[in-house]
Amino acid sequence: MLPEELLRKVRLIEITTRKMVDDVMSGQYRSQFKGQGMQFSEHRLYVPGDDIRHIDWKVTARTRDAMTKKYEEERELTVFLVVDVSGSNFFGSSRKLKAEAAAELAGMLAWAAIHTGDKVGLLLFAGEVEKIVPPKKGKQHILRIIREVLAFRPRSRGTDLKGALEAAGRVMKHSGVVFVISDFFAAGYDIALKRLARGHDVVAIGVGDERESKVPEVGRVLLHDPESGEERAVDTSSYLFKQWLSEFRLEHESGKAVFKGGQVEFLPVLTKEDYGEAVVRFFRARARKRRR
Repeated sequence: MLPEELLRKVRLIEITTRKMVDDVMSGQYRSQFKGQGMQFSEHRLYVPGDDIRHIDWKVTARTRDAMTKKYEEERELTVFLVVDVSGSNFFGSSRKLKAEAAAELAGMLAWAAIHTGDKVGLLLFAGEVEKIVPPKKGKQHILRIIREVLAFRPRSRGTDLKGALEAAGRVMKHSGVVFVISDFFAAGYDIALKRLARGHDVVAIGVGDERESKVPEVGRVLLHDPESGEERAVDTSSYLFKQWLSEFRLEHESGKAVFKGGQVEFLPVLTKEDYGEAVVRFFRARARKRRR
């Protein structure tokens, strides 16, 4: 039985993300992610200019009219959400934790996928792959996805993004869409990312909090590392701390080069912003780029 507070959060995320999809996002999603093949629709009379390879000779012989096969794009996709539930995601300096933002983003993308008839699956990871929810359709399935992302507490420590991407590639038997939702505080995942992007449309959504890179000078504080459990007292006004923070920012920014190298589009969002609008803006910009 879920705690009442968690049920309220799940319900709130359901309402807000569904409204965003209904209002503005569904069309953007549909135009961005198309089916992966063609399927037979119906027969119709052959007209000059049609591809003669599509003439159905058996039906033509039976009806004594030249009949050709009509095909339509196969709309259904499998969408897979790869979501980071490692310790660093249970941090937030504004209204929400990064984990709550990830749950809302996952809910929004799941609603958009279901809206257009696609199946949605989920992989949760921390120091290892923690849980896999097979792709399905339906409202109850979306609520389960939101609930899992929001409530899940990992057994493992650390962030094995490489292992999660490799597992996603094994689960996704056919070409589909993979959304990777993480703060990307990880290393060594570039090759796994490139391999996944060769077979699927991969979009990386980086969830961050401004306090991770901008720490006010408040003197000595006790910092806790949620990934390792380590605690350390630091002086936020000291040169050494500022230098460490600067190096941390540079390392995190340089890590994003892997997205360009792996032909993966990257969308950064902050917990304090309206990331629903950010996702819609991203899809619009993506559409403009692909039309050029």
